[in-house]
Amino acid sequence: MSQVLKSVKTPAWVDEFKAFIMRGNVVDLAVGVVIGAAFTGIVGSLVKDMITPLIGLVSGGVDFSNLFVTLKGPVEPTLADAVKAGSVTLNYGVFLNAVINFMIVAFAIFWLVRLVSKVYKSPPPADPAPTPTESLLGEIRDLLKTKA
Repeated sequence: MSQVLKSVKTPAWVDEFKAFIMRGNVVDLAVGVVIGAAFTGIVGSLVKDMITPLIGLVSGGVDFSNLFVTLKGPVEPTLADAVKAGSVTLNYGVFLNAVINFMIVAFAIFWLVRLVSKVYKSPPPADPAPTPTESLLGEIRDLLKTKA
C-alpha cells in the first residue's frame, strides 16, 4: 500500500497551496476573520439590545425592525405578521439596523486599530545598505585620505 502511495506523483499546485496557506498573511487573516465574527456578534447585540432601543426612545418609540412597506399581500401591523401572512415586504427598518450595526462596528474597529497602532509603534526603519557605487566611492575617498 505504501509503495502505491509513493509512486503517485503529487500535483505541483499542492506544494503551491501549502506555501500559500502557511504564509503569515493568510494565517493572520484567518484569525482576524474568526475574531471579527465573534466581535460582530457582540456588536450586533449592542446595537439590537442597547443602542436601537435608545434611538427608538429618542425618536418617539419607533421600533426600527418593524419599519416596512407591504408591496404585495395583506397589510399587517408587524413584520413578523406580514412574513407569516406571506406578504412581500420592503424591510427598510431591518436595513437601517444593519447600517447602524455597520457604523458601530466600523467605529469600534477604528478605535481598536488606533489604540493598537499607538501601543505597538514600529521601530524606525534601518538604514539601507550602501549600493555598490556608494561603496566604491567610499573606498576611493578613503584611499585619497591616506595619500594626502
